[in-house]
Amino acid sequence: MSLGKLSRRPRGELRKVLIIDDETDIRELLDLTVARMGLSADCAGSVAEARRLLELHRYHLCLTDMRLPDGDGLEIVRLITERFGETPIAVITAYGTTQNAVAALKAGAFDYLTKPLALDHLRSLINSAINLPDTGSPDCPRLSESEGIQLVGRSAAIEHVRQMIDKLARSQAPVYISGESGTGKELAARLIHLQGSRRTAPFVPVNCGAIPENLMESEFFGYRKGAFTGADADRDGFFQVAKGGTLFLDEVADLPLPMQVKLLRAIQEKKVRKVGSPNEENVDVRIISATHRNLKNCVDGQSFRQDLYYRLNVIELRMPPLRERQEDVAPLVEALLTRIGGTHTPRIDPQAMHALSTYGFPGNVRELENILERASALCVDHLIQLDDLHLAPETMAVSGGAGLAGETLDDYINRVEKQAILDALAKTAFNRTAAARLLGVTFRSLRYRIERLGIEE
Repeated sequence: MSLGKLSRRPRGELRKVLIIDDETDIRELLDLTVARMGLSADCAGSVAEARRLLELHRYHLCLTDMRLPDGDGLEIVRLITERFGETPIAVITAYGTTQNAVAALKAGAFDYLTKPLALDHLRSLINSAINLPDTGSPDCPRLSESEGIQLVGRSAAIEHVRQMIDKLARSQAPVYISGESGTGKELAARLIHLQGSRRTAPFVPVNCGAIPENLMESEFFGYRKGAFTGADADRDGFFQVAKGGTLFLDEVADLPLPMQVKLLRAIQEKKVRKVGSPNEENVDVRIISATHRNLKNCVDGQSFRQDLYYRLNVIELRMPPLRERQEDVAPLVEALLTRIGGTHTPRIDPQAMHALSTYGFPGNVRELENILERASALCVDHLIQLDDLHLAPETMAVSGGAGLAGETLDDYINRVEKQAILDALAKTAFNRTAAARLLGVTFRSLRYRIERLGIEE
């Protein structure tokens, strides 16, 4: 039996795993596997025993069964998430009980395993969890920032996105990124990848709407030599190329129904079969998906499978449109002009900057980038003026940014109210009582408004 090996770790550092299972043979199997990977383990057979050990020791990983004599694994997941947030936790579920796994992932679990345990999956999970960056250490910078990939802006909306990305990076749960075109969905997916345990493995972006339907299966799963005319050599698909890393499915709503069935099986079984091959092969990838369309509406319209929707949308990350964070326009302009101009960064006239700050941006950040690229090419003496922007008048905000043309009064009021609540929550570290006091409303009124406006912490 091939033994898993951990990647290099600091010399002398003792890494411990907490194993929670009421079956002696499972505990022994997990303990033996962990020991052969150079780790030490403590074992518990109940929730009460696990609680006692968690109070005494710091663990780098917790593995827990879902069914325990005095409780369940979800209780352990919630405890560790609330009190020991730096410890990743994986749950072990019975075969076919995917609803338990999804519930655990939503509660904050790092990943899950199904019985009977596959040792290759177990070792891969342990490696991923142990190699999570120590975000609690001040000496551990964000890898994304060191590579020049970051979200620009300090609005409450974008700060909330950053907080969500930090949490999602410490999980293996499938993530669905929603948002309009141009809001930075792929950027968010890359940040989740770069700040997580898979950061040294490939990040493979796939535009699902750009692949011809008759080529989808071979593009996703690969093919064997001779599988069809023109297949003169074996070829890996997206799943194999992304092995150990992240597969980003952009515009996933464009997948045809037959391909959705095959994708669902690949995600559930963590196995794929190349076209022309009689055998399946294991694939270890994290799935992040995105679309500018409303995926729930696609399910209701029967163009997207409901079971696949629930497998992809375990945790949703919403990317806000630029009109909901207009205070970020100025720093975005500065960052984009620096990137576009390099050593000859153009300046921007105050009148032009004011026009951008009150513009509707139906194309969001991507449109802003295109506007600045065009203006940089047209401007004289490296000074961008209002006429260089060529903004569409019908998309300009009215009354100095008091509302967007074509926006109803209710939409405008809801948008302003939502932004005010987000700002208050950000200032109070999402303390609802303090935020209500800051806004001059009752706690009950604030709670009602948060629910009505769909604000998520």
